[in-house]
Amino acid sequence: MKRENHIQRSFFRVAFFLVLFLFLLIALQQTAWSLEEVDNSGFSHTRVNKKILNGIDLLYNIQFDNAESLFQEVVSESPDKPAGYFYLAMVSWSRMVAGFWSPETVKEYKKRIDRTVRVANIRIENNVADSYDYFYLGGALGFLGRFELMRAEWFSSFLTAKKAINALKTSVKMDPDNRDVLLGLGTFDYYTARFSGVLKFLSYFFLHKGNRKEGLRKLHIAAEEAVYSGTEAKSMLLHIYLFLEEDCSKALPLTRDLSEKYKQDPTYKLFEGVACVRLGLWQEYKNTLSYMRQRSLQAFSPKMGLIWKRRGIYLESIQDLFYSRYPEARLKLQEILEYSDPETDPAMIAWPLVKIGMAYDLEGNREEAKKYYQKALSMENGAGAQFMAEKCLDDPPKEKDFVLGY
Repeated sequence: MKRENHIQRSFFRVAFFLVLFLFLLIALQQTAWSLEEVDNSGFSHTRVNKKILNGIDLLYNIQFDNAESLFQEVVSESPDKPAGYFYLAMVSWSRMVAGFWSPETVKEYKKRIDRTVRVANIRIENNVADSYDYFYLGGALGFLGRFELMRAEWFSSFLTAKKAINALKTSVKMDPDNRDVLLGLGTFDYYTARFSGVLKFLSYFFLHKGNRKEGLRKLHIAAEEAVYSGTEAKSMLLHIYLFLEEDCSKALPLTRDLSEKYKQDPTYKLFEGVACVRLGLWQEYKNTLSYMRQRSLQAFSPKMGLIWKRRGIYLESIQDLFYSRYPEARLKLQEILEYSDPETDPAMIAWPLVKIGMAYDLEGNREEAKKYYQKALSMENGAGAQFMAEKCLDDPPKEKDFVLGY
């Protein structure tokens, strides 16, 4: 009975999210059409705020404190505009994405989102709002709706999403050349096209079939031409090609580009190694692993050195999993856990636990695998690995499965 109730709750959560998601799609669909044939040559960069761009780069280089200081300057320079408040909220969000889900960070995130919405609405009420005021209002409301959805505040999240859509539609009407919007539109198109089963039926019911190629096209334009969303578009494309399209030949140049630009974050270098493993580029894989080992020895602090060391060992364990060396993979993953640091690097506790479970599953030891998935789920801070633990509990991984590269 408990299992049935869990399945029912999961289904209704997914169904509600899909309705909300498709509501966004339908409302934005006509806006998307207006962007289809826009001449790229007329795009203007006159509004670019260099300080914001520098702050975004700091975020992707996991220099959260420095990004915080820079965005505080943006707020001080323009306290009546929503941009600085929005990016301060993104600092809090980035910390959570990196695995730091303390109650203080969550509270700070919510407070900053609310402030962004309040400041943007004041400009709208005073009839001084421009396209990017509406853009940041839509972005803030979108993140607020996502936050409310995570807290199961269904009706509130629906109303928030409706407000977000209205803001984004107004933003594009005021500035049809806004390429930052293509990140969201491309993501919607691509993922809706990949739905299957009940999700696919519901997407048809709501009159949006999705378009995989169109979604990728928009994401590529955003990656090349968006002012503030270019890096996120590249990251999205990297994830799509590496784990969904399973086209590592397209993922590899993306991850090399990102790892070259953001040298402090080992994530992109790790994914570069994963792409090399799956393409059978053994010398390139060895070069990547050697680079990660060097960074572990030359990092600016011992803690950062250990972060690089854990990622290097994690990459080796992924290679072992792809090539059926399951005991060897478990030994490496256990080594990572010996160097664990829940305060600085919580992700390298939860994810190695999930990967140990995968190794046992691939050997046919389902009961032992479940123990490790449950350990990850029972962690106070699962650092984002819970979704994979739940997936593996319902559907164990298979040999050469793309999920082994997460």
